[in-house]
Amino acid sequence: MSHLATVANRAAQRWTTLGAAAAVVAAGAFVLRFNPTDRIADPTGPCLWHSITGINGPGCGGTRMFYYLLHGDVLQAARHHLAALVAVPFVVYLGVRWVATVWFGRELPALRLSPRVYAVYIAAFLLYSTVLRNLPWAPFAWFDIPNLTP
Repeated sequence: MSHLATVANRAAQRWTTLGAAAAVVAAGAFVLRFNPTDRIADPTGPCLWHSITGINGPGCGGTRMFYYLLHGDVLQAARHHLAALVAVPFVVYLGVRWVATVWFGRELPALRLSPRVYAVYIAAFLLYSTVLRNLPWAPFAWFDIPNLTP
């Protein structure tokens, strides 16, 4: 019975990786279909945070960052959400590590970051996304993300 449980667990994990990959592909297709950098309203509407507060928040610019990454424009991706862009290589590695383990039985080295690194990143992310991007002088003004939705 233990062998059957292991096989069922492996199948469930594989389906989960396929679901996660499908979600990423669907998000990419959505972003490519509804260009977030134009001034045409997307089906999801404007950024709620920006609409309510009038300032950039933690998620503002994330979709545009993803759009520019899909087009290989790292500079514009950094402009639209630098703090999220910093996390992308780590998230991609975690995904590759997960797929390698589930599908190929290969254990890639784990990221061994201390809790302090995570805490500093979260604090820097929040400081950047809610304060620094909203400052009106250089170099912070370059990171300002205007609300493009009419």
